[in-house]
Amino acid sequence: MTDVTRILSAIEQGDPHAAAQLLPLVYEELRQLAAVQMAREKPGQTLDATALVHEAYLRLVGDQHFDNRRHFFAAAAEAMRRILVESARRKMRKKRGGKRVRVELDAVAPAASALDQDLLDLDDALTWLTEADPAAAELVKLRYFAGLSIPQAAETLGIGARSADRLWAYARAWLRDALSES
Repeated sequence: MTDVTRILSAIEQGDPHAAAQLLPLVYEELRQLAAVQMAREKPGQTLDATALVHEAYLRLVGDQHFDNRRHFFAAAAEAMRRILVESARRKMRKKRGGKRVRVELDAVAPAASALDQDLLDLDDALTWLTEADPAAAELVKLRYFAGLSIPQAAETLGIGARSADRLWAYARAWLRDALSES
């Protein structure tokens, strides 16, 4: 009878210290099992081999009975599989992002400086447009910054939708010219 089998029998008989003796004996083997399981998974998992071992161990050292070492490790492999399946199902739920693809933050180039400069250029252009045509500048602010549609912006400005449409076309052309010069 191996040490693992002996400790498993002690756990079954209710020895409170046996579970603490089991983990150091089986940890490395469980870790290797978990590493094999994780190698089959897609990259970008939030669950790692260590967490998988700990979760599986918590599920195993409960009310289960194990005949021997082989039975214990078979149950551990099954517990790991179930944990990975549950994790995959959780991730596929719409609540957790569904089929969205995870993008690591390091893989994305920071765009803040370019966006900041664009915003500063737009602000300068809007200042010039305000001097040239205040109504057009106000329409741009309502459309660009407030997110209003042309009919909503027209209503806010108290002009007709067709007038707002023409004013929008003029303001876009004016800003395009102003921004291409800067």
